[in-house]
Amino acid sequence: MAQQDEIIQSKYTQFVERVAATKLVWGLRSKTGWANTESAEDEEVSVVPFWSERAYAKICARDDWKSFSPAEIPLNIFLEDWCTGMDENDTLVGTNWDANMLGKEVDAAEVVLDILNRLKAINSAIKFSNYSSLDDFIKEISED
Repeated sequence: MAQQDEIIQSKYTQFVERVAATKLVWGLRSKTGWANTESAEDEEVSVVPFWSERAYAKICARDDWKSFSPAEIPLNIFLEDWCTGMDENDTLVGTNWDANMLGKEVDAAEVVLDILNRLKAINSAIKFSNYSSLDDFIKEISED
């Protein structure tokens, strides 16, 4: 079990690093909306999966999601719109799930902070609609 936890954590770290570098996030979308499911931990909690690579998302477009296709989301929109909305709705972010739907389920605010801190660490600029800077966004999320 510890090895599985290490793999899941490693895939989460890869997600944060890659989306900070590319400034893109991938989801699965169909004509009816975005792929989502219930949490492995609590079936009352919803999870929306996202990937750092189009290919990773495509691998999961099968079974219940066979009518879904990878769709890119600009990182600023993912952070400002998706994650803040998911945080308000207590919806978790699934990151870099594999074909067996194995991956980390994370509070949306934690994902935002991890990505913003990674952007700061690599000194990468990003424009937000609702925040004047990375630090402003970090401060706002940290206070919630």
